[in-house]
This record gives sequence, structure tokens and C-alpha cells, in this order.
Amino acid sequence: MFTGIVQSLARVIEVRDAPAGAGRRLVIERAGWKARSGRIEQGDSICVSGVCLTAVEVTEDRVGFDVIPETLSRTTLGSLTAGIRVNVESSLTAETSMGGHFVQGHVEATGTVAGVQTGSDYRITIDAPAQVMAAVIEKGSVTIDGVSMTVAGVRDAQFEVAVIPATRENTTLGIVGEGDRVNLESDVISRTVVETIRRMTEGKGEGSDVTVDLLRRAGFTD
Repeated sequence: MFTGIVQSLARVIEVRDAPAGAGRRLVIERAGWKARSGRIEQGDSICVSGVCLTAVEVTEDRVGFDVIPETLSRTTLGSLTAGIRVNVESSLTAETSMGGHFVQGHVEATGTVAGVQTGSDYRITIDAPAQVMAAVIEKGSVTIDGVSMTVAGVRDAQFEVAVIPATRENTTLGIVGEGDRVNLESDVISRTVVETIRRMTEGKGEGSDVTVDLLRRAGFTD
């Protein structure tokens, strides 16, 4: 679990075939960031541009991750090459300040940057698939490439976020441009509510007989 408060921008050192032959080994630099626990060890969970990965190669100056085909196909990690910068965040601890929102690092889909409004009111508009948009609400939370953001506006198949200077300076959201793909994860609470209602509406699983009328008669709503 993560907060969406990026700790550092790290450069990709290399991308090569994974030793096991399935997927790719992604290696990034360690300069400028460290685990919240104080150290990085094999087996640690690290969020790399919104994707929860397991550290399998740890040295003083680099950390490597094996990225399976499922992740490569569902996220932007499949297009990474040496020199590209990625957002990095280590996992939560019991002492971590909850500055963003609960981020799982389970990317639902990729979106496309539809536009960037520069100037004092810096905004990014994202084209997102229906499965993500279903759980995106104005003033709710969404994760873009691992960055916790507040939704500033929603319309049709797009949502918009306003980006403060600190976020632009310390994450990749300051360098994205129109047409770029980004990893998206909707708020887990919103997503759970949407999925639960969908299943109830379709009559799947226990609780499918719960209706608005039943809740009203039970005193849960007006």
C-alpha cells in the first residue's frame, strides 16, 4: 500500500529480459530516495510510476524488478527505456504520514494526456477508459503514474487535474505532454462502491436483494 506522495524521480538504468525468460527486468537508480523503513531489501514493494513491483535485485546504486507480461501489457512499463525518469515511492509503514490517499499500485488501465494547460493554473486533461471513469468523481482522488491527485473536473470520457508547482517539479507530471500514455488507478473506495452496486444491480452474489426502497424503509436513507 502507498500514499501517492512520490518520494523521488529516478532514472531507468536498463531494461533487459528477465532471468526466468518471462517478462522484463527493469533496473532503476537509487540516488535520491530510500525506503520509509530506512533500507531497501529484496522482497520490498516499491511503487514505480503507479505500479507495485517487488525488488529482486538490490545494490548500493540500483534496484531491479521483474515485470511480468500481464503488467507490461496493462501499463506503460512495457515502453520504458534507459534514461527515462519514473516516479518512485516505497510502501507505507505504521509511522507513515497519510498525505495522499490509499494507493494499491494496481493499475487498472492506461489513459492518454488529451491536453496540458500551462501557466499559473496548470492543468492536465486525461482521456480515460470507461472502467476508470466509472469511479472518478469531482473532488475525489485518482492516481496518475503513481501520483495522488484530486480530480478538478469530469466530463464524458475525460477528467482534469490541477497540478501545483511542487508536483510538477518533483514528479513526471511536470514533463508529460499531449498524447503521452499514463498509468491510472481510481480510488479503491470509490471503485469498491461502484463494483458492489454493479453486482447488486445485476443480481450477482449475496446482497443482490438490497434496494434503495429497502434501505429507505430500514431508515438508512430518506
